[in-house]
Amino acid sequence: MQYQENGVAGRHGRPVYDDADRPDRRLAQPFVGWTPERMNNSVDVFLKESELEDYADYIRRGAFLAQSNSARNKISLKESEARYLDLENSTNRIDKFKQPWRLYALVGCCSLGAAVQGWDETAVNGAQVFYKEALGLDGKEGLLGLVNGAPYLCCAFACWLNYPMNKWFDRRGVIFITCLISSLTCLGQAFPQRWEHLFVARFLLGFGIGPKSATIPIYAAEAAPANIRGALVMMWQMWTAFGIMCGYIAGVALADVRDGMNKEICGEGSKILLSSRCSLNWRLMLASPMILPLVVVAYVYTLPESPRWLLKKARAGNKKKYEEAFMALCKLRHTKLQAGRDLFLINYLLQGEEEIMQQQKPFSEMFSLGRNRRALTASFILMILQQLCGVNVVAYYSSTILKDHANYSDIDSLIISMGFGIINFLFAIPAIWTIDTFGRRNLLLSTFPFMGIFQIVVVIAFALPDKSSAQHILVILGMYLFGVAYSPGEGPVPFVYSAESMPLYNRDFGMGLVTSVNWLFNWMVSMTWPKMSSAFTVSGAFGWYAAWCFIGWWTILFFVPETKDLTLEDLDQVFGYRTREHMRHGIDQLTWFIGRFIFGRKNLRKPVFLRKPDPDEEFDNRGETYIELHEDRITRPRVHTTLGH
Repeated sequence: MQYQENGVAGRHGRPVYDDADRPDRRLAQPFVGWTPERMNNSVDVFLKESELEDYADYIRRGAFLAQSNSARNKISLKESEARYLDLENSTNRIDKFKQPWRLYALVGCCSLGAAVQGWDETAVNGAQVFYKEALGLDGKEGLLGLVNGAPYLCCAFACWLNYPMNKWFDRRGVIFITCLISSLTCLGQAFPQRWEHLFVARFLLGFGIGPKSATIPIYAAEAAPANIRGALVMMWQMWTAFGIMCGYIAGVALADVRDGMNKEICGEGSKILLSSRCSLNWRLMLASPMILPLVVVAYVYTLPESPRWLLKKARAGNKKKYEEAFMALCKLRHTKLQAGRDLFLINYLLQGEEEIMQQQKPFSEMFSLGRNRRALTASFILMILQQLCGVNVVAYYSSTILKDHANYSDIDSLIISMGFGIINFLFAIPAIWTIDTFGRRNLLLSTFPFMGIFQIVVVIAFALPDKSSAQHILVILGMYLFGVAYSPGEGPVPFVYSAESMPLYNRDFGMGLVTSVNWLFNWMVSMTWPKMSSAFTVSGAFGWYAAWCFIGWWTILFFVPETKDLTLEDLDQVFGYRTREHMRHGIDQLTWFIGRFIFGRKNLRKPVFLRKPDPDEEFDNRGETYIELHEDRITRPRVHTTLGH
């Protein structure tokens, strides 16, 4: 059967399909319209290929459950199987989190890995208060930025190692290797005698951060059941915030080790400043993250491997991996029936992906297909704004800024920075619930204006005379309130949004690209801050990032559609619309908000971008029109957008 591309056969002579049978459409709607005979035949083929006849009952019954939950009324269920299926489909949200302890052990390991990254990032915050003078970086803004940003420069390229490393090693292997690198390089940061030594150690740390940042969310997502996958993937950013907090706490706890803060003893001379008596504090700060990754290294191989990775290896010819994948799922699900269902479904999705990889060009189609290009653009915007909002200026330099430009003491600077880290973690917790209820787009549009306003508070604070009480109050107030606004919105949303917006068949390529861009801009921010704050003053530099918060709000309004509660098929429709339709919807939303909440016009109807109507319906009872757009290779049903209300 042939699929028509806007009425034209597929380009370049590639095989094409009717829309219902396209491999990428089948990834969105597995087993739709299959007869019982076709389902049974498919199960028979899978059992023969996998040599899992011993588990045939679980896999066959599970396959029908994968087709539809209503199949549970037609297949015999044990009491325990029915009970756990009821938990999966419970309307009580907390029931969905009643999962096997082994799954939460895996999530705990991934959370520790995320905390490792956060701690790696902020260990430098307090340490540089002491080492910049000891290593001759005081007054050398360019070199200080180069040293501090070294890991993120490496990450911008190391992220591309994620694909070959996951191919050669398993998910656990990549986590093991990268955490070991993190531990060793953090230890190496404790022994520099010159700034070049510290630069090399920190650059090598990037090999421990980059691939890990791409692999751990994938590992958690592939192990988690679908009904709580979003919440578990979000754990990455939340526990990164926890690690950031740990870095601040370590700075405070280790600041007065030996005589590191004693100005009378350690006030002059590089030899004195580099002695163990005077430099042990900052050396321990830089080395402090080394213990946590060792816990992950010792722990990760006690966990089951990603079932999806095992099935991928099995389909490549290693038949023993089929049983390993089933056993892994048995550890991550309550019953063998659920394991059989997920095994059959994952295998089917992998088969569809393989067909797509042969028939289409996953990498180039990220840019050539409008649907993919718009998803990539939205993901780029969120990843770049995560850095240009200025959060990592506070994460990496707050202690130095407070000491040098607000005239706080060393210990006060560290304590105030620690307060920001605690706020960053605590206010990320509500996003576990709001990200799937309030929505990704709404969280961003609600928080970005406040981020900009609170950055302006910091701008005003640093424009006031030094040492004034008003300056001290406004600096802390602006910094802390910025953290309150950032943590539930732009903190967790970019990684969740990027992971779900791209089609399955090129998601790995898309995530690698947007993660690399995120680290590149991370490096640019950390590298340029010392020079920028010197050239434009601290007040002017914070003004630059405040401006980006307001610019970011408009780009989100026009180019970042909502993805909450949407299936892959729905996302095809959303991103299938041309950019001008998304911009028009953003204007409609803004017009509605102003009319409803500023002018009090309560009768205004809220604009809705996507609703699936009756295909034969032209107008509804409010006179709102249905529009049909045809673009790219996706034939979409007519969908509803309320424009002009």
